[in-house]
Amino acid sequence: MICYEHPLNERIRALLRLEDLFQKIEFFSAKDSAIEHHSSLIALFEVLEITSRADIKSDLLQELERQKQILEMLRRNPGVSEVILDNILSNIKITFREMLDISGKVGEHLRENEWLMTIKQRVGIPGGVCEFDLPSYHYWLNLDPALRRRNFDEWLAPLQPIRNAFDIVLYLLRKSGKTFQFVAEQGVFQQTGSEYLAHMLRLKVDNDVPCIPEISANKYALNIRFIPSQTSQKIKVYEEDVAFEITFCNL
Repeated sequence: MICYEHPLNERIRALLRLEDLFQKIEFFSAKDSAIEHHSSLIALFEVLEITSRADIKSDLLQELERQKQILEMLRRNPGVSEVILDNILSNIKITFREMLDISGKVGEHLRENEWLMTIKQRVGIPGGVCEFDLPSYHYWLNLDPALRRRNFDEWLAPLQPIRNAFDIVLYLLRKSGKTFQFVAEQGVFQQTGSEYLAHMLRLKVDNDVPCIPEISANKYALNIRFIPSQTSQKIKVYEEDVAFEITFCNL
């Protein structure tokens, strides 16, 4: 089945974007080619953009503290594994301390790197990082791949506490919530009621069904319509019934 995650507030949206970007950085920086390392650097610049728009550090610290208090109250619950609970709480405490040690704004060490900022400025220009525009960047892309990977390790190390923090928050979010089985009749599903309030929806559809969900949700209603996956067709509702699974995730 294909899982579609749909955030229902700006904070979760930012965390999911950061998760996606860090996965790309990790994947491409582990490779050897200059093109793959360029892709990793582009993703790193996008991380910088997201962390500069909002106070990610403060939001994550508050959420970690809140989750720690919630989890501590579960200690006497016989249905909760003490080993798993202790492991999560330990990770939260370690990550919280590491987050407090971050000085200044997240990614400040990257913004202070004039060479990186020069590349970042040129990235926004179509074809702006050609070798004749940035010969120093062209030189770096021709260095030994192991050296470039060491550079990535240096740039990413101060960001690791942020990644650990949102990994914990998203893990707890995905493990929470209630799962339901529904059918969208003729490709359309609507539901109202406060019991469907959530921070994120996880919708699963059989990958043999040739359609994708278009989700609209607020505190009053949830609307899902399935549209054909073929890009050549004009957008219209999928005309057959679609069985799907949906989890309403809450922190």
